[in-house]
Amino acid sequence: MDPARLARELDEFLVSSPHACVIEEGEILFDFSVARYSISGEHGKCLLHLWSPERNMVRRIVDIEHKAQQLRLAVQRLGKGKPTWLDVVSSRERRAPTVQRQARLAYQRWLQRVLERSFPEWGVQDITSSADLEHSLSSVYCRGLLRRGHSRICFLGVNDSELQASIDGALTFALLWLDFCRRRESERGVVECLRVFVPRGRSAVVHARMHWLDRQAARFELYEFDERAEELFHIDISDQGNIATRLVRCADNAKACQRFAASIARVRAAVPECETVVLSSSELAFRLHGLEFARAQVATSESFTFGEQIVFGSCAHETVLSPESEPLFLELMQRVRRDRGPDGDRRSPLWRMQPERWLESQTKRNVSALDARLDPAQVYAQVPAFAASDRGMIDLLARTHDGRLAVLELKADEDIHLPLQGVDYWSRVKWHHQREEFHGFGYFVDSEGHTRALSHEPPLLLLVAPALHIHPATDTLLRFLSHEIDWTLIAVDEHWREEIKVVFRKRRSQLAAGLG
Repeated sequence: MDPARLARELDEFLVSSPHACVIEEGEILFDFSVARYSISGEHGKCLLHLWSPERNMVRRIVDIEHKAQQLRLAVQRLGKGKPTWLDVVSSRERRAPTVQRQARLAYQRWLQRVLERSFPEWGVQDITSSADLEHSLSSVYCRGLLRRGHSRICFLGVNDSELQASIDGALTFALLWLDFCRRRESERGVVECLRVFVPRGRSAVVHARMHWLDRQAARFELYEFDERAEELFHIDISDQGNIATRLVRCADNAKACQRFAASIARVRAAVPECETVVLSSSELAFRLHGLEFARAQVATSESFTFGEQIVFGSCAHETVLSPESEPLFLELMQRVRRDRGPDGDRRSPLWRMQPERWLESQTKRNVSALDARLDPAQVYAQVPAFAASDRGMIDLLARTHDGRLAVLELKADEDIHLPLQGVDYWSRVKWHHQREEFHGFGYFVDSEGHTRALSHEPPLLLLVAPALHIHPATDTLLRFLSHEIDWTLIAVDEHWREEIKVVFRKRRSQLAAGLG
């Protein structure tokens, strides 16, 4: 088995399945949203090394087999004649569609029973878990109406067997259901309230998002549902909840580049056009058009002496550069230069990987093209400030020329959750700004240590996506955001990999007037 081929095959698979999992003997051992892997060809053997916070393992790979949404790796185990299989599957969700459907129908019955018992004066009607693709309503969620005379309350719930990402996304679909019900019921009654039901102990993200909805648009209520006990627990959304957020100190670029001068010279000899991004005082990343393909980091030896090492690979792939792995390193460097560019091979996984990071890189380079108010002198990418969900970074953080903070949420592909994910980061930046933490952590401070003034106004929220990849439901969702959020939807030209050009901008005032 050729190590370079294994690297290419895994790259290709993980492009379309970034949250893939590794299964051995029926057990999920690694989730690539947190796990990492390296590949080596020592002594003529192709070795795959997998590790995560929970475990560490090495397997000798002798063959690869493709199946639907699955990559099968033939493993030669010591002392065993026949190879065994290591399966790389596209998602942790392994339930068959029929099993998923049964779980959702069972939840629908439980929720209906609890609603009838908890709100006896209201009739439960139109409850369903069927998909409605025309109105962007997913089968993951159970939805329906509570009716009493001319009054209506629409509701949406998600069961405890769903992935956390589906639970976090419940509010997006709940707002679309509310909008649909209001239009459908307009001649028969008034839909005055939206109730959202999420599993017990898993409401943090939905809670944080609901706090920033426009209370004049509707009455919003959040409940946690304990399915085992069939009990509801009301959550007060007027309280912002426990904000799991932190800032990481802005690294000193000059010192880090000086520290890793030898590694920078080594990588730039192979990829001269790469950009260096300081991650911390002990780690520096090499990127090309947003794609990280190598890192320089401080490593310790068995004698506890500190040294410099280069780790290379894309996505979850991390192989230490050594004499044995140098052929893999050089092969990857050649592919990165050839494929990661506007004129690269669009079929290549390196061209298709991490399009949002590519858009981020282009935007950061010319942020004023998005909005002339933004100061290009200090723009920060991937600022850690949100830890309540699996996404932990603000895409871009900037300031206007008059000192107002601006949060930029970027989507290169169509994403129905763009508005509410933008609210996630906006609320965290607002929280840190109110506590005057940015200067203390080294943000908006020049090379001589002088701070740039920050306005006391709440941050701006800029939602950026290619014009043809803005989800049709985006306008509907934006109408429900609090008036405290000064948002702008910015559509860029589809050829953004070559140059950032704004096609149109849309603000709250335009949306309310039906313009833009």
